[in-house]
Parts: sequence; structure tokens; C-alpha cells
Amino acid sequence: MRYRRADLKRRVNGKLDYRFGRQEVTSHAGLELLREYLRRSGFIDLLRGAVGSSFPTTDFGAVAMLLSLLGLILVGGRRVRHLQNEQGDPIMARFAGLSRLPAPRTVSYWLQCLRKDHVERLSKVNEDLVGALLRRTGRRRLTLDVDGSVISTGSKVEGAFRGYNRQRRGARSYYPITAYEAQEGQIVRLSNRPGNINDGAASVTFLKDLIRQVRDTVGRRRQLELRMDGAFFRRDVLRVLDDSGADYAIKAPFYPWLNLRSVAAEANAGAHWQRVDGRTWAHESRLQVWGQDRRVVLYRRHVAHETGRNFQLDLFHPDDGHYEYSAILTNKRLTPRNLWHFYNGRGSHEKVYGELKTGFAFDCVPSLSEPANAAWQMLSVLAFNLSRAFQAQTLAPVRKTNRKRRTSRRFESIHTMRFKLLGRAAVLLRPAGKTTLHLGASPAVAARFLAITNAIRA
Repeated sequence: MRYRRADLKRRVNGKLDYRFGRQEVTSHAGLELLREYLRRSGFIDLLRGAVGSSFPTTDFGAVAMLLSLLGLILVGGRRVRHLQNEQGDPIMARFAGLSRLPAPRTVSYWLQCLRKDHVERLSKVNEDLVGALLRRTGRRRLTLDVDGSVISTGSKVEGAFRGYNRQRRGARSYYPITAYEAQEGQIVRLSNRPGNINDGAASVTFLKDLIRQVRDTVGRRRQLELRMDGAFFRRDVLRVLDDSGADYAIKAPFYPWLNLRSVAAEANAGAHWQRVDGRTWAHESRLQVWGQDRRVVLYRRHVAHETGRNFQLDLFHPDDGHYEYSAILTNKRLTPRNLWHFYNGRGSHEKVYGELKTGFAFDCVPSLSEPANAAWQMLSVLAFNLSRAFQAQTLAPVRKTNRKRRTSRRFESIHTMRFKLLGRAAVLLRPAGKTTLHLGASPAVAARFLAITNAIRA
């Protein structure tokens, strides 16, 4: 219908007066839906069982302190001091199971009292959470992307050292490593490490623990396939993967002893290339790698102009255009075309790191204590996994997976979730003694909240 112009305009005179009182107004109405989901899914009981009586004592309780930090991260807080801005919010207090939120100084002091065994208990919560979700899917093949990322710290932070830091050269940093399950969109495992380690050399213990964790929590009949970059091209890493029976695809660096350059030169001379797509060709070969015959697929990709990456151009044929060369070592039986798409699917892990750092405060360093910072990282990962699990059970639409092993559901980013759900303002009312959340008259908001509520309570 069309409205009259007179019905669309009104005169606005004077200024509004501001009144501050005890009326219960919230800025995070959607957090109540997430609280109900956590309670019905058993996460609160899981967290309470893992915490037990081992965490540092506090008047608020360890579970309430952890839930306060989880809620803070979910609504967009990036520092412990941002908890001060949430004081008086009734939904934030309900999410933590408190009548009032703790002060930032109280939380900061409590975080500094955490130790390594407390971080391991939080890690066990994440293991059980992800393991239960992957078991329910019934998926027989799990695709795990393993990679590390740099987090810059201050000069006095415990456990941080100078190392590989492309953004801030010379700064002290952490170098955490994560394993990401590509099709369900869950971070399976996290381990914080100092910044002066080698990504591949320090990953052997992590890979052993990762494979053991998946076998124990998901099942031994699941076939594992791992995707890793060139930093993990090591003899000890390959030995661990071969002993576990897992499939893998690892980027192979152009080391002189691998003779990849001569293989590429022979392929160029004999035109032994298979087309992958309009710009990429592949050449399959068998090479001796640390005394074993292994499959290596060489790729060349045409680029429009010479770049800093195709420094190998003068070793081949400068007259056939500009190409970037890469190689993948694998024990999978995929065709070179499918292997190319399969390996490139690990780029979604980079997007997850980006969302962790921009949306879940993963790159923030709240304390000088290393266990406190590791606990903050684990809480960020828990918040990420819970947001994905919440969407999977409510409104995330199912989509088909492809050769890249993309997620089986179309997940929204945490920024979109905050805009559509978590950041919705509302008033907490008690008509006739029944607690009610008044959300306004927006049809889109009403439809979304009702759909999510029905999905949770189904």
C-alpha cells in the first residue's frame, strides 16, 4: 500500500531529556538465545565438570568468570577492561549466571592466577565439544587443516620471544598452532607456542596429540586427511602421518636435493603438462624423498606479468610467458586437477584466522602471564566453535561440499551475527511476574528470534 505524504512526516520540536535509572535495558538481546542453546546442549554442565574445584577460588565462581569472558568475547569485547561497559546489562549477567558482573580488575587478577593445568582443562572442554559435534554428523572422512599464526606481544610478556613476525619485525610474539576441521567449520585443537620456534619442527607433538584426540573423541573408523604448507615438509612429520594411516597433502619446497627444478624443466621441454584450469597445468612425478618413493605433483600457473614470486623463471624457458611453480607431496589417489582444488581449500583456514583475530579478540594479550594468555586464546576458540555450532543447529542453511572441502553449511561471520542477533537492543520486563524480553515491533527481528527459539526447543 502507498502512504500519504502527510502520514510520513511530522514536526520535531525541542530537545529530548535524558533519564538514567534502574530500568533493565540490554544491548545484547540475542545473547539470551545463545544462553538457552548452551544450557540445552549441555555445554554448561560440560564446563562445570571440567572446572570442578581446581580453578582459583573467587566469590563469583570459576564457571561464572569463564562465562563472563565468553560473553564479552561474543559481543565484541577485545580487552578485559571492556567488561566495565557491560556493567548493568541484565542479559550479560544472565548469560554468566550472576546478578552483577565482576569488575575488570577482579577478572584480570583471577586470570593471572591461572596455571598450565587450568588451560589443559579448558582444552579438554573444547575436545569434548567438537568431538560430540563431529560424532553427531556421522561423517566418515575428516579434513584437517593445520597451520600456525603470529600474535605480537609486549616486551615483558611471559613466554613470548622474537622470531618470525612479518607485520612487526623484531617484536616479541606468540606462534599458536591450530587444527581446523574444514567441513564442519570447527577448530579441533589449539596450542600456544613461543614466537621463536620452527612451525614444522614444533608440530610433531601437536600432530600426535591431534590424531590421538580425534581417534578418541570421534572414533577410530574415521579417515583423516590433513593439508599443510611447506613448513611441515619434514621427515619426522611424514613419519608421524605414515604411522597414523592418514591421508595428507603437503606443499613441497623447491629444495635443491629434491630436483624439482629439473623435473619442471624436463616437463617444459617435452610439454608434459595436464590442464587443470584456464591458467594452471600439472605434471605428475615419482621422487625419492628421504629414501622413500613418493608421489609429487608439480603445478605451473600462468600470471599476467612477472612478479617477485616467480624467481624460478630464468631456470626454465623465459620465452613461454611468466609462470609461478609449486609442488604438492601427497599419498592421496586424487587426479592432479582434484588435488589442486583439494589443497587450495585450505585457504578457508586463513579466513578463520582472520575472523578469530578481528571478531573474537584472538590476537589480544590480556596479561603478562603466559597461562592467562593461553586461556584467553582458548576462550576465543570456544566462542568461535560455539557460534558455529549454534548456527548449525538453528538457521545455517545446508549446502553441498565440493572438491575444496568447504563447510557443509553457509555460516555467517560473527560480525553479521552481532548485527542481526547479538547486538539487538531490548527491555527486560516482568508483566504479571513473568520475565519477558521486549524486542520492539520489527517483523524481521521477530521472525528471526522466533525461528531460532523454535529450532533450539525442537
